[in-house]
Amino acid sequence: MNETAPVSAPLDGRDPANLRGDAITGNRYFSREFAQKEADQLWSRIWHVAGRTAEMPEPGDFVVHDFLKESVICVRQDDGSIRAFYNSCGHRGMRMVRQSSSVDAFACPYHGWKWGTDGVLKSVQDDHDFPQGNPCGKLSLKELRCDTWGGFVWYSMDPDGQSLHDYLAPMPEVYARYPMDTAVRVAWYRIAIDANWKFVTDNFSESYHTRTAHPQVPPWIDQDVDTARHEMWPQGHGRTVQPMRPSLSDRLPDGVQHPFEYILREWGVDPAGYASYEDMAMQGWLDLKAAKRKLWQERGYLHYEHMDDEEITDSPHTVIFPNVTISFLPDNLIFFRSEPHPDDPEKCYFDLWCMAFPVAGQDTVESIMAGPKPLREVEVCEHRNFDGGRGIPELAGQIVYQDMELAEGMQAGMHSRGYRDAYLSAQETRVRFFHEILNDWLEGRR
Repeated sequence: MNETAPVSAPLDGRDPANLRGDAITGNRYFSREFAQKEADQLWSRIWHVAGRTAEMPEPGDFVVHDFLKESVICVRQDDGSIRAFYNSCGHRGMRMVRQSSSVDAFACPYHGWKWGTDGVLKSVQDDHDFPQGNPCGKLSLKELRCDTWGGFVWYSMDPDGQSLHDYLAPMPEVYARYPMDTAVRVAWYRIAIDANWKFVTDNFSESYHTRTAHPQVPPWIDQDVDTARHEMWPQGHGRTVQPMRPSLSDRLPDGVQHPFEYILREWGVDPAGYASYEDMAMQGWLDLKAAKRKLWQERGYLHYEHMDDEEITDSPHTVIFPNVTISFLPDNLIFFRSEPHPDDPEKCYFDLWCMAFPVAGQDTVESIMAGPKPLREVEVCEHRNFDGGRGIPELAGQIVYQDMELAEGMQAGMHSRGYRDAYLSAQETRVRFFHEILNDWLEGRR
């Protein structure tokens, strides 16, 4: 098994003693002044995900990421590296490209200036007509810092901030055994919802809502209050490590086929061999680990090679501060992201990318959040409006659909005179922790 760098010990994500007690006030979700402070002090300084490295395999391939009023191009270079530039022509500021593609040079649609994929100006009309001299070879697009991790392309608008590795720490070490760059994106959605972006991070920072909002989850992921492990780190990142086994508290009615039985049978474990439901859940979970460890290679699950016993059976649901969440499952990665609307703090965009690790002989995968999908890179993002669920009928009943159903009611509630601050359970400690780290960024303490 690969050796990994030591990981800093996490804080207890259920211990409110790790909190200052900053209030989570309603105005944070609708105030334009607060949103502007986020734009100035947070979004201009963090690392953003522009896309997947798989989108840009060849020199000249590029992705475009629009964020608030800004637009960034990340483009593959001839030497295989990736560089990022503001999507703004150095002549008069015109946006040069609207969507991801592949080019030999970026041509401005306004006056025809052409910029190389290295950002250097290659040609202009009437190059003799410049009192300052011919600008070709002298001017360059403004560059941003760009890096990769996990098969994701990241960039930062802050030239003096942390490196990507330091910003993400300790996530690169925590997930070093997952071959994230091999994951295939099989579903790709960007959904406009009528809620502030922070609702999404709040929601993914706790599992207390699961029993109410996601009744389909407890039969296959044990999120009981004293079962899952809650962790958080000073950078603001955190996770809930959830055993992928049946809850002992929330049980299906007698006579209903249990989904965990299907999983056990898939790996050659007989669910009828257990004396009780508790034995099937607890011992079956251990037997499943052993079966996967024994059979992974012959069954083509090559991504298990370096993963440990927890990783091949469990689900560490991970929030990367401030707005990225990745669910790590044994055979899937699910990427969630919320981004603010450029004009209205009561709206945001919710990104859902379902990814699967290739398995020999499989041509269809269960994407967990979006249903069965062909095991191939999806080429086009589905842009939708949630519209009370009417905009994404194919996701009805899925976990993310249920979460988005809650978003608008939560947003409306932030305006109420009856709301003053969240009254949190211990398992929701990470919700307030997120807001305290956000306050640190907005007040210049980060």
